[in-house]
Parts: sequence; structure tokens; C-alpha cells
Amino acid sequence: MEVMYSGSFDPITCGHLDIIKRCAAKFNKVKVVVFDNHSKNHSFGVEDRYKLVEEVTNNIENIEVDIANGMLIDYAKKNNIQVVIRGLRAVSDYEYEIKVASMNKFLHEGLETLFMLASPNYSFLSSSVVKEIAQLGGNIDGLVPENVKKALEKKYKGE
Repeated sequence: MEVMYSGSFDPITCGHLDIIKRCAAKFNKVKVVVFDNHSKNHSFGVEDRYKLVEEVTNNIENIEVDIANGMLIDYAKKNNIQVVIRGLRAVSDYEYEIKVASMNKFLHEGLETLFMLASPNYSFLSSSVVKEIAQLGGNIDGLVPENVKKALEKKYKGE
């Protein structure tokens, strides 16, 4: 079975990577889709985000990384994907994600959403928190993969 794990990944964190690896262990193929959401103010462009995700997943055999824009359901239909994986860290994530999953199901009846709980050691982690710490010169070791750490340092420290 092929599943899709999508997001803006701005940037990809160790929490995202944990879910990707856990999905790869359970499903035949995982399509990690970097969405270019124009309503968000991204720190990295979609091509840079794609490259960072590609770099940290290139050693996982059943992972494919792609870029998309528009609606998730359109991408799912076009690529014959019937299962979307969404990560949950807290109850507040669930409240938001259940609305999105319900709307996706309404718009595309054949699409199922499976929720995967964040590992406890990443339940506090978000891309926005990582970016804020990096902007303030804080230590982001263990929060993001090494390539992402270097990209954030280059962006915010001018290295």
C-alpha cells in the first residue's frame, strides 16, 4: 500500500523524520509531498524544502519525495493515493486535523486519513519553534537533521 505524508516541512524536523521512518516500516511506499502553500510565509522556498527532505530520506528505500501545490485531494486523485498520514502532537493538533480530514473525505470520498501520534520525545517539536530558536541563535541539536541545522545556521547567522 502506498501512503502520502504531506506538509510544508519548513523545515523538516526530527519529529517529521520519525514519522516518515515509522511509515516506511509499515507501508510499501511512502510519498513525502512538500506542499507549496502560497498563503504561508515560508523561511525556505519549496525547492530548498524539497532538497532538505530528499537529503534526509534518500537512504530510506521506499520513500519518494515530491513537490505539489493546490489541494491535497487533487494531488491524491492524480497520483491514485488513497491514504494520507497526518502526525499528531497534542489535542490541539487533533482538533485542527479532524476538520481537515473530514473536509478531505467530503471532497474525495475514497481518501482516508490515518493519524500517527508523535513519539513522546518529539511531541513538543514544531518547525516554527525550531525556526524561532535558530533565529535567536539557540541550540537546535537533536531537533532537526544535520543538513537542516546547517541550512538554518546559514540562513540566520549568515554563515
